[in-house]
Amino acid sequence: MMNLIGKVLQVTVDVAQLFIILIIFIIILTILYNSIRIVKEYERIVVFRLGRAIGVKGPGIVFLIPFIDRPFVVDLRERYLEITKQTCITKDNAPVDIDFLIYFKVFDPMQSVINVQNFEGAATGIATTTLRAVIGDINLDDVLARREDINKILRSKLDEVTERWGVKVTSVEIREILPPKEVQDAMIRQMSAERNRRAMVTEASGKKESAILVADGEKQSAILRAEGDKRAAILRAEGYAEALKTIFDVAKKLDSKTMALQYLEMLKELGKSESTKFVLPMEILSLIESIGKFVRESGEKE
Repeated sequence: MMNLIGKVLQVTVDVAQLFIILIIFIIILTILYNSIRIVKEYERIVVFRLGRAIGVKGPGIVFLIPFIDRPFVVDLRERYLEITKQTCITKDNAPVDIDFLIYFKVFDPMQSVINVQNFEGAATGIATTTLRAVIGDINLDDVLARREDINKILRSKLDEVTERWGVKVTSVEIREILPPKEVQDAMIRQMSAERNRRAMVTEASGKKESAILVADGEKQSAILRAEGDKRAAILRAEGYAEALKTIFDVAKKLDSKTMALQYLEMLKELGKSESTKFVLPMEILSLIESIGKFVRESGEKE
């Protein structure tokens, strides 16, 4: 009986030792977990020791004093805030709904933890109030046309505020601007009228170019016809000149006897005519004299 009790007591002692060892192991794991941190390349840890900020650590393995050091992880990557639709009043008292995005990046982890409790909430509040102030100084037409200028103004004003928080506003992008419905309807009508005007201008320009091309074609055709007529007239004149030259050359070779024979042939044809009136040239006397001379010369030869 005593042996059984001794064995039970031994087993109880062993279980208690195992339990104590397990507790010690858990404590050691907890200490190691709280004392060793692996910081990624895009992260930094702001360490507070007993409430005092002692510095920024990372990346890599960072050792902390368990239960004394308190780390705050800061993401250094560029992030964005989505500002939902905000109703703003323009300088000419027209309401517009605007939503936009804010891109920012932490450049000083220490200030981003110490100087602001909730950066995203604070940035959203500053962005909405700044947006209303900027839009309130611009007319509706300029709000719709100067989107890039508004982005730059918002980024500049937000950056002035967030710089003391260790955050750099890299960009502000307006995503959508919705004017009142009646303004949208007027814009649609204006766009339709502008498109009709462009269509009419394009059509008129096409007709003008077509008329110019037709006129140029007719002009070129008239020039070509004139050139052709000119060349034809030149060719005819050259033909006439060549014919006259030939006649002149032949006439130079004719003697008085040949001319006399020609006149006789002409008189013979006149004699065959039924006309009672004849028109004789002044040279008829010289013709008769030439014929008489020709007859006398023929008689002498005989």
